[in-house]
Amino acid sequence: MKHAVIETGGKQYRVAEGDVIYIEKLGAEAGTSVKFDKVLAITGDEGSVFGAPFVEGAVVTGNVVKNGRGKKIRVFKMKPKKNYQRTQGHRQPYTKIQIEAIS
Repeated sequence: MKHAVIETGGKQYRVAEGDVIYIEKLGAEAGTSVKFDKVLAITGDEGSVFGAPFVEGAVVTGNVVKNGRGKKIRVFKMKPKKNYQRTQGHRQPYTKIQIEAIS
């Protein structure tokens, strides 16, 4: 099984072909293809390759399944004895990607 470690949106993800991952929102429409060229490592049956910082010539290709927003979280701020309370909601946008190929 071939695995790769990619970097996108300030985070790192370990992916294999056929995986479905949720990443920070990209500016790509559903159904389009995206390429991740910031590949940190590739492991497989023939051995491992680690980049310094990235593996040259390595590309991970994925297909955008959908763009969406996560569950709502409540942000509550309070200062005791000062009659200060604020409640705010937040939904983080994401992009759902299916990994097609590691090359």
